Amino acid sequence: MNSLKYLSGYSPEIQQQVQQHLDAGTLSKLLLKRHPVIHSVRSDKALYDYTQTIKNQFLRQSSPLSKVIFDDKISMSHHALGLHSYVARVQGNKIKAKNEIRISSRLKRVPEPLLRMVVVHELAHLKEKDHNKAFYNLCIHMEPDYHQFEFDLRLLLTCIDANISPYSTNTVDA
Repeated sequence: MNSLKYLSGYSPEIQQQVQQHLDAGTLSKLLLKRHPVIHSVRSDKALYDYTQTIKNQFLRQSSPLSKVIFDDKISMSHHALGLHSYVARVQGNKIKAKNEIRISSRLKRVPEPLLRMVVVHELAHLKEKDHNKAFYNLCIHMEPDYHQFEFDLRLLLTCIDANISPYSTNTVDA
């Protein structure tokens, strides 16, 4: 079950079900049934606007975002699909702080709920730095189906690792 590295935290029963779908070639069909269409957010500006809309809805009082971009350098070797960085710079006698969110370019062609889940995750880091109970409660507040979408993203990554790309022919261009 090495092909299920993204599901290592799940129960053996769930891993076995996923492995059965993978062996039968039905895992990608399951994903396409749940999420038939990919999102239309293609540019960094569109991603910034998309993220800012969610931030304004749920985290209006939090620190401003200086940058939100798709990043080609983020890979699973970072064990992440998104990165939140808080950069503090000293300029004269003042400290300037900037919040940046970088989303893996791999997420340019995924369903919108999966992109939203990663964006919500990174936005939650504006308030909660650690992955604790308060962090996940905030994620669920912003996206009630957060855990289901995280699981679906893990299924998609499992498909991609198995050289199955469910969204390669079912794409939306902006």
